[in-house]
Amino acid sequence: MSFANNSATGGAFPPSLIPAGKKQALDTNYLSFNGGNNPGDSDTFAQQYLPELYEAEIERYGNRTLQGFLRMVGAEMPMSSDQVIWSEQNRLHIAYDGCTIASNTTITVPLEAGKNCAVRAGATIVISADLITLKGRVKSVSAVVAGPPRVCTLTIDTYKVQNMASINGKTNAKIFVYGSEFGKGTQGMEAANTAIAGGVGNDQLVTAITPDFTQFSNKPIIIKDFYEVNGSDTAQIGWVEVATESGQSGFLWYLKAESETRLRFEDYLEMAMVEAEKKGAGSALDGSEGLFAAIEDRGNVYNDFAGAAAPGSGALGDFDTILKQLDTQGAIEENMLFLSRQTALDFDDMIAAMNGAYASTGAVSYGLFNNEEDMALNFGFSGFRRGSYDFYKTDWKYLNDFSTRGNVGDIDGVLIPAGTSTVYDQLLGTNIRRPFLHVRYRASEADDRRMKTWVVGSVGAATTGLDAMQIHFLSERLLCVQGANNFVLFKSTV
Repeated sequence: MSFANNSATGGAFPPSLIPAGKKQALDTNYLSFNGGNNPGDSDTFAQQYLPELYEAEIERYGNRTLQGFLRMVGAEMPMSSDQVIWSEQNRLHIAYDGCTIASNTTITVPLEAGKNCAVRAGATIVISADLITLKGRVKSVSAVVAGPPRVCTLTIDTYKVQNMASINGKTNAKIFVYGSEFGKGTQGMEAANTAIAGGVGNDQLVTAITPDFTQFSNKPIIIKDFYEVNGSDTAQIGWVEVATESGQSGFLWYLKAESETRLRFEDYLEMAMVEAEKKGAGSALDGSEGLFAAIEDRGNVYNDFAGAAAPGSGALGDFDTILKQLDTQGAIEENMLFLSRQTALDFDDMIAAMNGAYASTGAVSYGLFNNEEDMALNFGFSGFRRGSYDFYKTDWKYLNDFSTRGNVGDIDGVLIPAGTSTVYDQLLGTNIRRPFLHVRYRASEADDRRMKTWVVGSVGAATTGLDAMQIHFLSERLLCVQGANNFVLFKSTV
């Protein structure tokens, strides 16, 4: 079965779906009282026959708002600066990839700009290349070569000398430190790593390893909207009863228009945090980093999640690949999945294919919902467990709605770690806990710009000479995506 290419199921946006971008009198704003729906019905609507008139509007597209995603997964907190800076911990252990086996006794290690080699003489290391693994001890570490490329060279002894020749010349080797070894009556590690004579700046050997961190930042954007109705039309009575989100109802059309402008603006506040892009080279825009951009830049992207298949392949195989990637990152136990309709169905089929081994809701802790399954279901979530992880899954309307990402179809869902992360706050000078995903809005004792609304004009208590009512909306905010390496973006490329 297939759907016709019409306004209800797909294809181009019909004119009726798109709000008018210009305030003007259009034929679509009015009903004809001197003609019917069919030829020959002229002069029958008001002249001869009494119609059965439904005064209330029909909710043709159901609940049209898209907000609520960020309220579920994060929080909103004030700020008073043009920029938010946070620091994230780096890894605890020492490892390098892309190393070159220069000889049977030397390994060249690539370094980031401004970084020293953290491997010290006396350290014992695991060396791996093309699935060949051996172990050795570092005898000495050379001075840093500024490059490019920026490198240092390890001179090593291997425990099984004959094995080193099998990977000699490899340029894709990986190493990591697993301990150290020293002889009896010898000096400690610090004596083996003295500064190189004549070395300056970073061109010296490391004697002790100090904690390192990576800083990230984001800037807010200002979002605005506006509605205007002339003074005469505020007193105009219509014949269609309208209702607003605040519960107001009546026959004043401007109430409906103002309400929809407000609803659309509140959706924009969330959509902008999801879609925002940072300023690129040569751009005249300011920009900000939204959710999708942050995950693509610093997180994990999984393309073309498979449909249902037997365990070990298809969707389950894809999902297990994602779990293995999460294992290499923070391995956060509880995670939330916000999915498009098709991807949610793929997950449902995947869970069903597990034969109940991991799909039992009783196996899920529901820690996010005070361990109450009913609470999770009331919020639209279903839970399942795979490996050592708990997942809470729900549909994300934003990815299904025909007037947003549902019409594009390139984003299939996001995986977001639940709970909070520990970060160093530059202003407070201490470690604090923050939700992995949260909004910061501009506010101070003088002004709160989270969601500003003000009215000017002649309606009510006149504030200007303009015979109209103008309603302004404004917000200044940004999104903090902390620990993005624990997030997953599901994308479709086909």
